[in-house]
Amino acid sequence: MLNIHRTLLNRLLISWIGISLAIGGAVSYFGIEKIDDQLVELATAESTKLTDASLSLINGDNADQTALKQLAENFVRGQFVVVEIYNRERKRILEQVNAQHEAIEEHLKLHGHTFPLGDVPQYERFIVDKQTVLQVMVPLKDAKGSIAGYFEGVIIIDPETLNRLRQELAVTLLIALCTVLLTTLVLYPVIMSLNRKVIKFTRDLLKGNIELMEVLGGAIAKRDSDTNIHNYRVSIYAVRLAEAAQVDTETIRNLIAGAFLHDVGKIGITDNILLKPGKLTEAEFTVMKTHVTLGVDILAKSNWLKTARDVVEFHHEKFNGTGYMRGLKGEEIPINARIFAIADVFDALTSKRPYKEAMPFEEALAILRRDSGSHFDPRLISLFEGIAASLYREISATQDALVEKLLQELITNYFFAGQDT
Repeated sequence: MLNIHRTLLNRLLISWIGISLAIGGAVSYFGIEKIDDQLVELATAESTKLTDASLSLINGDNADQTALKQLAENFVRGQFVVVEIYNRERKRILEQVNAQHEAIEEHLKLHGHTFPLGDVPQYERFIVDKQTVLQVMVPLKDAKGSIAGYFEGVIIIDPETLNRLRQELAVTLLIALCTVLLTTLVLYPVIMSLNRKVIKFTRDLLKGNIELMEVLGGAIAKRDSDTNIHNYRVSIYAVRLAEAAQVDTETIRNLIAGAFLHDVGKIGITDNILLKPGKLTEAEFTVMKTHVTLGVDILAKSNWLKTARDVVEFHHEKFNGTGYMRGLKGEEIPINARIFAIADVFDALTSKRPYKEAMPFEEALAILRRDSGSHFDPRLISLFEGIAASLYREISATQDALVEKLLQELITNYFFAGQDT
């Protein structure tokens, strides 16, 4: 369970940080927007001090700036550090700058500005000499509601306001962090409980599928040879050879399924051919070969059973291309089919059947060596020789029940290990 705990905690931590940053960013954004809106409202209110008489002066041919200048000076002695007035043609009529903040105006001139497209004020925010500055452009309307000019005011957002915003942001962030953290702590055991239920359900479903695979494979094996132990032994041989060949886990799972179901198509072969003690005639062998296509058709009905297809369809192919059903050669044959072919033939040679005695280990291995490169993959034969003796001693000297137990351990290792984590 350790890995799932760590994974869940990591994901919850990432979510916690992400949500907290998102909330913090939103609070910061809307907090600054709120201050900006307040300052825009201030600029709009101040602009109303420009009376109709003042607006007439702005758009006159020879604008008398004395009254306008006096009004602008009053503005810059208040909230504004720069005031500019434009006529309806957007020509600047007057500029008044607070002498203490001329550097701000010089900086803003580098950026220029645009005029509102309609009658709604617009603004831009700048950082000048570590000060937050708001540049507001307000359309001026005459008595008829027409645009008579524009009022531009530049305001410094005072440090106290910014500090208050930062404090509000810090408090809001702290509340958000605590809220998300408490939610995480509450959800954690709930998620873990649900996860355990999902794991149990998955294990039960997987166990049911594996049991179905074993039952189906066992039914075919009992019809063919009156024993299911062949499937167990050949599965163990195949898995150990796959491990020696460093095959990945998913492929080995498919190999186990294929080992159980390799002859599933024999369910469609009549007894007089399937159980014939002597050699099959050419016509009978032609019928016998159809168990491959019958097996593929059976597997096609189940997504779970289809994982066995490589073994079912290709385990009668030969490395030199003389096998059936498609005459594949070399590495055209899937790795699981090449592995299984070695394990299947070896177990068939070394096992006692109703119609034959078990062949000694050395003779069976000699046959595999002889057919290396023709029937079997030479590289896999070389790997099998390295493990065959000890593996054969272990399995041949073990009772059937223990062989089955050994296979169940392999199945648990490849299908269930790590599910709890």
